[in-house]
Amino acid sequence: MNWKSFIRENGLHLSWVVALTATLGSLYFSEVLHFAPCKLCWYQRILMYPLVILLGIAAVRKEKKFYLYALPMSVWGAGISLYHYLMQKTDWFKSGAAACGPVPCDVDYIDWFHFVTIPFLALTAFVLITILQLLMWAAERK
Repeated sequence: MNWKSFIRENGLHLSWVVALTATLGSLYFSEVLHFAPCKLCWYQRILMYPLVILLGIAAVRKEKKFYLYALPMSVWGAGISLYHYLMQKTDWFKSGAAACGPVPCDVDYIDWFHFVTIPFLALTAFVLITILQLLMWAAERK
């Protein structure tokens, strides 16, 4: 089995697993650990949560060109996550963090290994979904 057939058959399922894991993780942080999400976290959720449903449906229906719909959401989500992560970890965007809303966007609820934060986890999920969808697009091209 070459990579194209593997991606054609499993790309949507793998993307769905990543989106589901990210969604369950964000719900765990907010509902179990009671971490209040900031405005940028909500924007990331708005882009991730529908992907769970849409990728699940697309995987069951074996939609070959679903990347047309998933890519814009995952790329936008990655952009927001990267901005949020840079706001937390650098001085470049610190001025906008306090104006983010009731919960400042530069709050580090978790800081594993001094670089893994909640926006970093979201960025990782969005990038993985983007890569998988781009591979599906490449596999479908002649």
